[in-house]
Amino acid sequence: MPLILELGDALQGTVVNVIAIIAGAVLGLVLKKGVPEQMKNTVLQGMGLVVLYLGLSMAFEGQEMLIAIFSLVLGGILGELAKVEQRLNSFGDKLKARFGSEEGQFTEGFVFASLIYCVGALAVVGSLESGLNSNHEILYTKSAIDGVTAIAFTSSLGLGVAFSALPVFIYQGFIAVFASGVSDYLSDEVVAEMSSVGGILIMAIGLNVLEVTQIKIANLLPAILVAAVIANFVF
Repeated sequence: MPLILELGDALQGTVVNVIAIIAGAVLGLVLKKGVPEQMKNTVLQGMGLVVLYLGLSMAFEGQEMLIAIFSLVLGGILGELAKVEQRLNSFGDKLKARFGSEEGQFTEGFVFASLIYCVGALAVVGSLESGLNSNHEILYTKSAIDGVTAIAFTSSLGLGVAFSALPVFIYQGFIAVFASGVSDYLSDEVVAEMSSVGGILIMAIGLNVLEVTQIKIANLLPAILVAAVIANFVF
């Protein structure tokens, strides 16, 4: 029983985050038919600029540029070998088939929203705070942001955005539950380097949204873990 209560406490912030994404997505679906296509495109472009700005501000949190360079190179190699992007797209396609969505953008919305909500300082630091100190304030703040953006994302990209709540629960829940076991290896400097690499990936997401690039961001996700490993040796 104490273990269940402990797990429940660690996951509290993540559960609120999941609920916020689903609620925002539902509201986005309700508003979708009443929003002109041009307006949705403009809103999505605006969100792309915001994502680009957030990524840029996070990218400068790191202290060692070489850590970011090696992390992205090694992480990209690992991501390509593991075919992360292909597997994530395949998972989205299976969800689309399972729930009978006719929307062509289902997978795009699922992948896009999953990357936005999972990659970044708020997801990592917030989950760590929830698991280590039962402090959920960071994830509550993230929940408010995610809920609002889910409205805009869903009105433009459809039902797939709602299902991004699943990888958010798995990703943030995993970090929160196992935070106590890795606390000795995650100093402030290490988290800063992870956030810096995450910021670079978020910048790439923003560029993709603006249709400036077509970067396979999912295949670069392992770079965040590589950054943690390298930073532990440096600091």
